[in-house]
Amino acid sequence: MIRRKFVRTRQLKPGMKIDHAVVDRLGRNLVARGAVLDEYVIDSLLKLGIMSVYIQDGEYEPEETAPPISPAAQRNIEKLHTDDRAKVTLSDSVRKRVAEGIQFVYNNAESKELSDTTDSIANDLLATIESNNAIAIDISALKTSDEYTFKHSVDVATIAMIVAKKQGLPKAQIREIGVAGLLHDVGKIKIPTEILNKPGRLDDNEFAIMKQHPVYSYELIKDRNDFGPAVSLGVLQHHEKINGSGYPMKMPAEKICPYAKILSVADIYDALVTERPYKAAFSQRDAVEMIMSMTAELDMNAMKSFLESMILYPVDTIVELSNGESAKVVKNNPHYILRPVVVGLTSGTVYDLGGDLNCANIIIR
Repeated sequence: MIRRKFVRTRQLKPGMKIDHAVVDRLGRNLVARGAVLDEYVIDSLLKLGIMSVYIQDGEYEPEETAPPISPAAQRNIEKLHTDDRAKVTLSDSVRKRVAEGIQFVYNNAESKELSDTTDSIANDLLATIESNNAIAIDISALKTSDEYTFKHSVDVATIAMIVAKKQGLPKAQIREIGVAGLLHDVGKIKIPTEILNKPGRLDDNEFAIMKQHPVYSYELIKDRNDFGPAVSLGVLQHHEKINGSGYPMKMPAEKICPYAKILSVADIYDALVTERPYKAAFSQRDAVEMIMSMTAELDMNAMKSFLESMILYPVDTIVELSNGESAKVVKNNPHYILRPVVVGLTSGTVYDLGGDLNCANIIIR
């Protein structure tokens, strides 16, 4: 079984495998996860000011194959199978344009072409959403880039656009919130690399510096006539919380703009499910449960729209139930995203986890 081990950089030895990607301030991979370290790489990490990392300790176990499906189960699966709502799916050509565009944005944040590039990316995403009338998100299917900053910005923009659509916002505002999502972290280009890449918890001084990135993002776009005030405020306030505990200005709920309330949910979720140098990724289920616990911090309308747009267990996914049986998902319920309808692979039993009180004590592990 693979394990992570926290090691001071000066204690690294050639042949060790690093267990997280090391990226520069633009999100570009300097050392890939799983890379075998040599003296040159170790020396480079020290020169970058990266004083500790996680390494791999152990081996991955092969994935278990799903148990066979009984005839009774197959009959119920075929009878109850209900396709998921249309999800955002990026074609290879769109993914390529989006990846190139977002890299240009973060490499040329002060360029006159910044607005045109972000508009182009947002229009590509909006066209993709409209092409199949997408109303749902399967975050694992986006994969626009292997580089965190770029992928995160596109993920947040896409999630926010779907949530805005769920709320019934007009097309122009859906596109604007996509632009704000693309730009919400652009200020991180002004954060020192050693802070962005630190594999452990930031100290108070480092976190104070990190908390300035929304201000830096805002300052990069606020005086440009091609970004409206809603976009600029969304970027500035995306870390504010409705109970006033957020940053950079501890705004109360009534002073936080609608775009920021949506971006906050999208940003937190995507950060939770993405591996970073300083943390392992949370499962989508755990991330959703954490979002659901943040009722004092997140706007309830934005949270509700987000939760009703997520698909955690796509139809045909094999899951393990708390009663020990493996089951196949046959139908999702947007009001109970943690509790779809599933069919036990061996028994053929139908478990309506969201609608049958007899299943109240059964959960998906």
